[in-house]
Amino acid sequence: MKNERQWRDDVLRRLERLADQKANDAVKLAFLTEERMEEIDRMDLRALTELKRHGNGAVEIKLIDKVLALEKLCEIAHKGGDGAEHFLRALESSARDSGQDGEQEEVK
Repeated sequence: MKNERQWRDDVLRRLERLADQKANDAVKLAFLTEERMEEIDRMDLRALTELKRHGNGAVEIKLIDKVLALEKLCEIAHKGGDGAEHFLRALESSARDSGQDGEQEEVK
């Protein structure tokens, strides 16, 4: 079982990673052809929360909110370890409920 310090460090590490995510692979995915679908396994899609392709050719991409991730990062850093365990458990629970592992976001 993780202690409070380990939970806090884990939350901070994950938030830092989310705040630093790039959207490059999400954009590549939006325009990926059927012939190149095997490339999906090598893409870093953690910044992607939703992808829609419309029948008229339009593509809609939703990415993580980096500002929110940075705000939470600052909040936890200033608060100390008090809310870190609760936040990480909620994050992991949310990922499980949506069928995700918390590390790699699933394309909807």
